[in-house]
Amino acid sequence: MSDERQDEPRTSFLRSCTIQRRVIGALLMREVITRYGRHNIGFLWLFIEPMIFTLGVTTIWGLTKATHGSDLPIAAFALTGYSSVLVWRNMPSRLVDSIEPNLSLMYHRNVRIIDIFAARLLLEGVGVATSFLVLTIIFAAVGLLQPPEDVLKVVIGWVMLAWWGTSLGMFLGALSHRSELVDKFWHPAAYLLFPLSGAGFLIDALPTKFANFILLLPMVHGVECVRDGFFGSHFVAHYDLGYMAMCNLFFTVLALAEIRHASRNLVPA
Repeated sequence: MSDERQDEPRTSFLRSCTIQRRVIGALLMREVITRYGRHNIGFLWLFIEPMIFTLGVTTIWGLTKATHGSDLPIAAFALTGYSSVLVWRNMPSRLVDSIEPNLSLMYHRNVRIIDIFAARLLLEGVGVATSFLVLTIIFAAVGLLQPPEDVLKVVIGWVMLAWWGTSLGMFLGALSHRSELVDKFWHPAAYLLFPLSGAGFLIDALPTKFANFILLLPMVHGVECVRDGFFGSHFVAHYDLGYMAMCNLFFTVLALAEIRHASRNLVPA
């Protein structure tokens, strides 16, 4: 009897994990069909959309011979910068004001706000990461950039950026259920943060006072880490992943608290 009682919590946990996986999987498929439909190239837009954006920026920079404070190739610089921007910018954009359209799903006992958020975050993260990987392989194959010098740093920097986008997205997504102003303010804020995110410059090329100010933004550290992994021997990278982790953790705690508040005040449609 004692062995059976000890196995009960483990069995219950595994059953809960299975249910959770099925719920998120179903929400993921629903999101894909709702967003991309069943016609034309459908699901492929998940990867092609961020690829088009990155390719467009790379082409414009290349044709205008834009400068970025270093002798790094334009293609490599644009790829590492603007692909990184899509991670932290798109995730909150997909979660802000996402609870209201999905209120009918809350009638299902196993569906929670965090499940809806998880499905959207997973979809966005996979799409941007895949486009980044594919473009890296293509650019390396045609000689526009060299393979990463340190793949581990690239992965760590990318994971930290994804964590930042996830924590910020969940916080703003839950907060938008409390006030519609979140949706109004986030879009202009995202545009204002875009030129400060480190996508179009290197920290080492900035004046010291301005660089110290820019380094207060968590996403800058992730971008610098990704670039350090790609071509760290060609420039001096400035980043503190410990600081970025603390910011990410802080917003994660805020997000979970706000999700809890939204769940308690939720009225299914």
